[in-house]
Amino acid sequence: MQAFQINQTYQTRSACDHNCIFSITVIARTAKTVKTADGKTFRIGTYEGVEFVRPMGNYSMAPIIRAEDGKTKIIPFPVAA
Repeated sequence: MQAFQINQTYQTRSACDHNCIFSITVIARTAKTVKTADGKTFRIGTYEGVEFVRPMGNYSMAPIIRAEDGKTKIIPFPVAA
């Protein structure tokens, strides 16, 4: 199982706006929760052997951050002036 690691930053993009990036930095974890640098605590879910959290809540277009999302840094595209 791929799990969240302490002191690791995880990111994902919005389903609606490709330039919107959601990120969390895990500072502590238990078997069922992760605590972020913002002081928020999220319950961990598991899907296909990978842990995930929903930082904005649970709704149809909610972002989902998976433990495998911390492997690569997401770099936003430059915005044309």
